[in-house]
Amino acid sequence: MRRAQSFETNDGTILNVDMAGEGVSAIFQHGLCGDAAQTDEVFPRETGYRRVTVEARGHGRSRAGNLEQLSISTFCDDIAAYIEKNLAVPVVIGGISMGAAIALRLAVKRPDLVNALIIARPAWLTASAPDNMAPNAEVGRLLKTLPPDEAKQAFLAGPVGVRLAAEAPDNLASLAGFFSRTPLDVTAELLTRISNGGPDVTDADVRNLALPTLVIGHDHDSIHPLSYARALAARIADARFVQITPKTESRPQYVADFRLAVGNFLKEL
Repeated sequence: MRRAQSFETNDGTILNVDMAGEGVSAIFQHGLCGDAAQTDEVFPRETGYRRVTVEARGHGRSRAGNLEQLSISTFCDDIAAYIEKNLAVPVVIGGISMGAAIALRLAVKRPDLVNALIIARPAWLTASAPDNMAPNAEVGRLLKTLPPDEAKQAFLAGPVGVRLAAEAPDNLASLAGFFSRTPLDVTAELLTRISNGGPDVTDADVRNLALPTLVIGHDHDSIHPLSYARALAARIADARFVQITPKTESRPQYVADFRLAVGNFLKEL
């Protein structure tokens, strides 16, 4: 059963914390413009771990706070503050896409808080504003300049929309949904600011990580290239790489593969 609690950040922003399961706490974060439903879907049950998702500013039931502060660095600081105040350290930290970037940054910047790392479908290596995040930034730009219906039509008819329809329809479906995600001003700021940022760590930082790590990826995903998952797994000495079924082929099998990979990893810690 899922349950929730509130957490106030150091600058007074109220965040929603979603939890499920019983056992040792494991922080597991959602992707850009997602929420705890995303993590709840794929986190395995009955592993002896309690999933804890701190919905990032402007996501789910969390307030956005100062829009100029929206960044992976800020989201990471919020989670560090939550862990220090509420959990026994160190903890497992992981996430999907943006959540993976947050987890990677926390493992680098606060190794005292982390004992294992899960990187699922990474959208960043170490550089800011990678080309694969350009479609998200484009949606944000259009939302800032056009009414939402016109912005959506312009995106779908444009070169990025046409390309994704052929290469990665699941990515396109997610992006199309952002045009009706409210409040629209927060969605536009999230898409532009997060897509043009990054985990702000170095390649050397990643290579210096020395903790059990699981990296999950799949193909047919233009926003989360399989090559990024392979590259991060190769750079982290204790990393294990698992390739799972793409959502575009079978969502039930994607979920089953995801849960199995995370469950096996947690059992071996």
